[in-house]
Amino acid sequence: MPTITFSLKDLQHLLGRKLTIEDIQELAHYGKGDLESYDKEIDEVKINFGDTNLPYLWSVEGFARLIKGVLGLQKGIPEIKMQKGLYQVIVDKSVLKERPFIACFAAKGHEIGDYLLKQIVQLQEKFCEGYGRRRQKVSIGLYSYKRVSFPIHYKAAEPSSIEFIPLDFKAKMNLKEILSDHPKGKEYAWILDGFDKYPVLIDEKNEVLSFIPIINSNFTGKLEAGDEDLFFEATGTDEDAVNLAANIFAYALYDRGFQIYSVEVKYPDKKIVVPNLVEESITIRNDQIKQLFGLELEGDEVKALVENAQFNFNMSVNRSAISEHPQKPKVFDDYKVQIPSYRADILHPRDIIEDIGIMYGYDKIGELPLTTFTIGSALKLNEFIDKVRDVMVGLGYQEIVSHILTDKVFLYKKMNIEDFGTIEIEDYMSETYSAVRSWILPNLLEVFSRNKHVTFPQRIFEEGLVNIRKGENIIEFSRIAIATSHENSNYTEIRQVLDFIMKCFKLSYNIEEAEHGSFIEGRCARATVKGKKVAYFGEINPVVLENWGLEMPVAALELNLTELFELMEKR
Repeated sequence: MPTITFSLKDLQHLLGRKLTIEDIQELAHYGKGDLESYDKEIDEVKINFGDTNLPYLWSVEGFARLIKGVLGLQKGIPEIKMQKGLYQVIVDKSVLKERPFIACFAAKGHEIGDYLLKQIVQLQEKFCEGYGRRRQKVSIGLYSYKRVSFPIHYKAAEPSSIEFIPLDFKAKMNLKEILSDHPKGKEYAWILDGFDKYPVLIDEKNEVLSFIPIINSNFTGKLEAGDEDLFFEATGTDEDAVNLAANIFAYALYDRGFQIYSVEVKYPDKKIVVPNLVEESITIRNDQIKQLFGLELEGDEVKALVENAQFNFNMSVNRSAISEHPQKPKVFDDYKVQIPSYRADILHPRDIIEDIGIMYGYDKIGELPLTTFTIGSALKLNEFIDKVRDVMVGLGYQEIVSHILTDKVFLYKKMNIEDFGTIEIEDYMSETYSAVRSWILPNLLEVFSRNKHVTFPQRIFEEGLVNIRKGENIIEFSRIAIATSHENSNYTEIRQVLDFIMKCFKLSYNIEEAEHGSFIEGRCARATVKGKKVAYFGEINPVVLENWGLEMPVAALELNLTELFELMEKR
């Protein structure tokens, strides 16, 4: 989850009001954030924001804007006065297939100090790594305006055809060399896998601004303390996300006192003006608010809460109610709510109503009486699983709990095996959580890798769900992974664990030698019960140990509890 740092004095300056650190702790909750720490000596606040759908809060400017609404210092959507800029970016058709979208603006008239530069870079990095999916979906470039000549050309170039000095380097490199030799090139080269040509930004004087999405030029792309004007661009594969990046930065810099100038983007088939600050609308109703929260609110109350959440509000008259009761005051129950252009998380009326509840205060919403009564009981499978867990605790193993969401590098590359049926998330927020785990053993090795400083032997296990894709079907299993790590851990030790589990449940099983990339050849086996494959076990391959940075040997097994239980039920 994103953690931002900023100066308390700076936040107070943006608000025009003094706040205590206790105030900050309380106000952070309105943005689903938690205060991590405050270092009074260096005046540094750290806040962790748990909602990855609100990237505008990943800066002190966005957090200050939220607080203004909560405290009633600002009602509705904050105004931003856009200046018409005489700037043009020309998009070549060569980039349309791979990375087709771009949004830009110029920001002028406010000196950039060291602290502000760090805040701008912080927002850039948080957005690109999180919401931008490590620059694949969106990447952002910031440039010294005084060094840029318009119009700017966005096009794709042959890997060896262009040379420039990348940021913080002294020698020229071509695009191919940057990917192989520059630290950022090595880190993000995967984004351009399969590209014949690479996207670049070049100005009218043929000066390279950036090799997108890898690295800026050391000349135009080096924003420095003391600059007063800058040029912003965001490129990517998702037009809405690219526009969102431009809008969030435009608001943040406008809040700092910059004037924002628009840019005309000329595509092969159309022209658009960016940033696009169009405010979309959603209609909500009183009965929806009542259904979700049990609150009966008057129109003026809804208006106040909506505006505190920094939406614009319009009432709609219920005409039928007026015609039936002409002698009574007008009844308002349909509300048209405008959404700020720096928010992309509002997809449904309930998203607006959630913010109404936050502004009202969940602690103020009364409880409803229980209307149904049922008696629950544990599934037999879960009772069996709990018994297996008890066995492992009795053997001296410590239970861990880890995320069910992960990524394919974690599941396969680091484990030295091929993908055997992953369920991937189509619209993930972070690549770290882009797939559902298909087995549990990688989680145990990650725990070992983070606990190399702890005394050995280390013996751990985890029971949980895995999901595997087989053709068009998705199959869910409960599994248990068990691992032991110390200087003498070996095949025999982990085999004895499996023996003990099987004896506890009076199960007989067969062992046959197996090949598995995660285990050492000749020290890996597969267990079957009544011909059904239920487990792999053995000594972990040194290649895998190296991938996880482990120095101690590891012996491990993974057992399919769902299939084992089904076999027991058939006895």
